[in-house]
Amino acid sequence: MSNPLNNISPLDGRYANSVKELTAYFSEAALMRYRLKVEIEYLIALGNEKEVKELFPFSNTEQVRLRIIYENFNSADAEKVKDIEVITNHDVKAIEYFIQGKLKKSLHPWIHFALTSEDVNNLSYSLMWQDGLQQVYLPTLHFLYKELKNLARKHKNAPMLALTHGQPATPTTFGKELAVFCRRLKRQIDQIKVHKLLGKFNGATGTWSAHIVAYPKVNWVRFSERFIKSLGLEPNMITTQIEPHDSASESYHQIVRVNSILTDLCHDMWSYISRGILGLKKVESEVGSSTMPHKINPIQFENAEGNMGLASSMLNHLVIKLPVSRMQRDLTDSTTLRNQGVALGHSHLALQNILKGLSRITINKVQMSAELNQHWEVLAEAIQTVLRKAGKTDAYEQLKEMTSGQAIDAKSIAEFVSELKISDEDKQTLMNLTPKKYIGLSAKLVDLI
Repeated sequence: MSNPLNNISPLDGRYANSVKELTAYFSEAALMRYRLKVEIEYLIALGNEKEVKELFPFSNTEQVRLRIIYENFNSADAEKVKDIEVITNHDVKAIEYFIQGKLKKSLHPWIHFALTSEDVNNLSYSLMWQDGLQQVYLPTLHFLYKELKNLARKHKNAPMLALTHGQPATPTTFGKELAVFCRRLKRQIDQIKVHKLLGKFNGATGTWSAHIVAYPKVNWVRFSERFIKSLGLEPNMITTQIEPHDSASESYHQIVRVNSILTDLCHDMWSYISRGILGLKKVESEVGSSTMPHKINPIQFENAEGNMGLASSMLNHLVIKLPVSRMQRDLTDSTTLRNQGVALGHSHLALQNILKGLSRITINKVQMSAELNQHWEVLAEAIQTVLRKAGKTDAYEQLKEMTSGQAIDAKSIAEFVSELKISDEDKQTLMNLTPKKYIGLSAKLVDLI
C-alpha cells in the first residue's frame, strides 16, 4: 500500500481520512465498477428483449451471477482491468474484455453490443456523482444545516451589534444571523434533492444506427428510456455521441452555490471571532502559533474557505467546459469529468471543517453587550422613524446632524429624546429603548426556520 505522505493530491494525502468515504464513488476502481454495472445491466436487459431472438433471457440465478461481477468487484479485479488497459490503451474496452473473461464465449458478442464508449461512460459518471451526493455529501450538509439551526434557536435572544459596510448598524441577534444561513442552505438542499441527472444510450452519434441495422423491429427509443430509468437517471433521447452534460452542470452549480453561502458564513464567523463577540474553546494539546503562545486561531473556518474556493473553481470549470464539444464529440470531457470527485472531495472536506469550527465557538455575551453599549447612535433610526410618524418632515436631517460622526451615549440620547415634541407614549418608548433591546423581530424570525 502506498504511503499517503507520498501522494501529490492533498485529498489522497493529508486529508485522506476525511474524504475516504468518497473513494467508493470516485476512485478509478469505482469508475470501473460503475462501468461494469452499466454493461452487465445492459446485457440482462438485452436478454429480456423479445426481438433479440439470438440472446435468450437470463434466469434469476444467472442474473444474480452476472451482477456479482460488479457487486463483488475488488482491488484485485481492478488491477486486472488496468493490466488489460495497458494492452488496449482503452479503458472501456478493457472493461468489455474483463467481462468476457468472466463469461462463456457464446455471450461475448453481446457484451457492449452496438454501444459506443460514451453510452457507458455518461451513465457511469452520472451515477457516481448522484451516489456520492446522496450517500456522503448530502447527509453531511444536512447535518451541518441542523447544527446551524440548533445554534440559531439556542441564541435567538442573544443581541449583538450589526455591521453594514463595516459600520455600526441596527442591532440583531446571533441566532437570527445564523437563521439567515439556515434558510439559504435549506433552499439549496431541497434543490439538490429533487434535481434529476440525464443519461443517453443511443449509439455512436445518437441515432441508434447500428442497433437499427441489427434489429429494425426493436423499439430502441423505448428500450433506452426504460434502461436509463432502471438505473435511476432521466433519459435524454436527443444527443450527439455525448450526453451534453447540461443536467450535470446544473448539479455542479448547486454545489457552487452551497460553497458560496458557506464561504459567506465562514467570513462572518471569522469576523465575529475577530471582534471578540465569539470565542474559541481551548484544546490543551493544540498550538495556535509557533511564536505567539496566546493564539487560538479560527483555522477550521479558514480551511473550509480555502477548500470551497478550490472546489468551486473546479466545478465552475466543469460547468463551462462540459456542455461544449466540437461537432458530435471531442475527448476534452473525458479527462475533465474525472475531477468531479476531486471537487466534491474539497467541498465535503469544507463541510467537516465548518462543523468542527461550529463545535468550538463560544458566545461572549459580555463583549456583545459592551460593544452594543459603545454604539447608542444605532438608535437614531428608531428615533427618526418615530419623528416621521409624528409628521416631522426633517426627522432624518435632525438625527443625521446629531449622530453623524459624533460620539453618542445613553445620556445624549436621553437628552435629545426628552426635548422631542411627540406623544408621551412614543417618548416613553424611546426613553426605554437601548441598543440591546433594539432587535425588532429577530427572535421570532428564528422560529420560522
